[in-house]
Amino acid sequence: MENLSFYPPEKEKLYPLLVAQLRSISEGEAPISAASNAAALLYHALPQVNWAGFYLTSGDQLILGPFQGKPACARIGWNKGVCGAAWAQNAVQRVADVHAFPGHIACDGDSRSEIVLPLRAQGKVVALLDIDSPTPNRFDQADQQGLEAFAQALEQCCDWLSLSGR
Repeated sequence: MENLSFYPPEKEKLYPLLVAQLRSISEGEAPISAASNAAALLYHALPQVNWAGFYLTSGDQLILGPFQGKPACARIGWNKGVCGAAWAQNAVQRVADVHAFPGHIACDGDSRSEIVLPLRAQGKVVALLDIDSPTPNRFDQADQQGLEAFAQALEQCCDWLSLSGR
């Protein structure tokens, strides 16, 4: 999706603005509401993104949460695909070419690169922020740092442990 909005193209300006907007619309909200707005915010603000959303941890699988983009895989197993790897390793996965990632799950054949960031509550991964792009090598270190700040703000905005089954 092309960025036709008022968002600045410079990443050092864009990500602090997104974090501020996220805080203003999500502080004290229920996790699903906050994640819904966060997905919409990222999908419409980031250029060259075709999917932005969340997977929520539930037992030994990830369950599709709020998102923007084409329909996606409803369930992903532990350590399966990029999202499962981010969950299992409790670490950001930044993938320049998803087709070269072992075990990649192709929910949308148009996606070429991906970044997945864990969201934690009390040190436990409770959700994953997943962003896909049709552009190879779309996400760089500046994107990762900006999205890490975004994810940390989202962790702090609401009580993720309030989700059922936590």
